[in-house]
Amino acid sequence: MTIKAYPQDVLAAQPIGYWSGAANEIIVGSLRAALAEENLTQPHWWTLNHVAGAPEKWTRAALTAKLSRFDTQGTDFDAVYADLAARGWTTEVDGRLALTEAGEAGRQRAAARNREVHERMHDGIDATEYVAALNVLRRMIANLGGDSDLP
Repeated sequence: MTIKAYPQDVLAAQPIGYWSGAANEIIVGSLRAALAEENLTQPHWWTLNHVAGAPEKWTRAALTAKLSRFDTQGTDFDAVYADLAARGWTTEVDGRLALTEAGEAGRQRAAARNREVHERMHDGIDATEYVAALNVLRRMIANLGGDSDLP
């Protein structure tokens, strides 16, 4: 896909708040739509990935504390954990979460859907451009007193 070219001075005058918000809306919306095909929300996805990455490490309370930083929708994480358990996707061993085979299979299906979104999003953008864009946003965040460290 090609985008319309504009002179540098015209682009430099554009409001970053608008463009970063528009990017967030379409990117997050596309990822949420892909996850919804598996009847998952982003908090489900975050949970599945954290649990897969460290089986039997996370208690519900510790994982909720970790994931709440990224949540902008007031998620009831206990409901997410209950849903994943009811699907047979997670179990708890001594109060620590682990994925079942069905949970890992679901996570893999969702990962494939997310990869498709990421591939479309990165089309025509090389790694150098992508990293430069992230570093510009991180610098703006830091300049305004925010946390520019990686999550």
